[in-house]
Amino acid sequence: MINVGSPCLNGNEKKYVMDCMDSSWISSNGKYIEQFEKMFAEFVGAKHAIAVANGTVALHLALLGVGIEPGDEIVMPTLSYIATANSATYCGAKTVFVDSEKETGNVDCDAIEKKITNKTKAILPVHLYGHSFDVDKVKAIAKKHNLFLIEDAAEAIGATYKGKHVGALGDVGIFSFFGNKIITTGEGGMVVTNDDQMAEKMRLLKGQGMDPNKRYWHIMVGYNYRMTNIEAAIGVGQMEKINWHLDRRQEIAKKYDELLSKHQDKLILPVQKEYAKHCYWMYTVILKEDSETSRDEVMARMAKKDVETRPVFYPMHSMPMYAHGNESFPIAENISKNGINLPSHANISFSDQEKIVNALIESLS
Repeated sequence: MINVGSPCLNGNEKKYVMDCMDSSWISSNGKYIEQFEKMFAEFVGAKHAIAVANGTVALHLALLGVGIEPGDEIVMPTLSYIATANSATYCGAKTVFVDSEKETGNVDCDAIEKKITNKTKAILPVHLYGHSFDVDKVKAIAKKHNLFLIEDAAEAIGATYKGKHVGALGDVGIFSFFGNKIITTGEGGMVVTNDDQMAEKMRLLKGQGMDPNKRYWHIMVGYNYRMTNIEAAIGVGQMEKINWHLDRRQEIAKKYDELLSKHQDKLILPVQKEYAKHCYWMYTVILKEDSETSRDEVMARMAKKDVETRPVFYPMHSMPMYAHGNESFPIAENISKNGINLPSHANISFSDQEKIVNALIESLS
């Protein structure tokens, strides 16, 4: 079976983890946490990087950092992983959904402003599957209405917008290091910002609100959102080879483009807008609406050929807890219904890709 995702640990990860174990620094204190944060901040071009337990708590921490409170509204795309909406719900905020643009699946920037009310506090767009949304358009809307811009870059380390790394372009951004991401710490996440006060607040919140100058004296209600030193050690090993990991994704995407180019009568391939550099966390194909076979049937047939795939995210407005009335978002719904994520991880070979593409084409009819 060719898996859809798999971690690639081909650097000093094991060496650094053993160093943690030999030194006994295995919990949420240790040199690798600060080192990982520093390396990550320098890579994405942010002043502050705050390592946390996972991408979901990174989102929650980012929202708390900008001061989201019960009753606030947050505008976000409906086509995203559920954590984007859940993080707002943790704060007691209301999720306000927006449809996707057809080409990239990212938020339809032209639809955002229609959803803004006097209760709107922030815009939370997603760099879906590693392709940047149009940051300048969203920033202009945020500035016009005095809103915070929070970037969900969980899937987009290494992606750029007009030559700058995503995640560090708004007020605050977040990343995920789950086991299937381009770089991983097993579980883990990162919050980045250029705002000193916001960074200080989020560091307090992630460590149970404990005063950094007075141990076990707590000055606010906080959370245990800390990353362990072992996880950070893996992260350091991954960051040492970040450019290799990103180059591999480009090679994989290029090979898929080559193999699938002659099948564009049946499939829509990923695009890369002129302002963006796609990092290809996932290589996503979309079945054309006149496909003879449903997306789910294609995936089932591919599984029988020993190729694992995954569906594009279900739109969050289709989930029972986020079904606000009879809202319809036709572009997001179509992409979700017909989209397939192909194996894209660094461990697959070109011969694996040939097998994957053969299985896909054979499964279409």
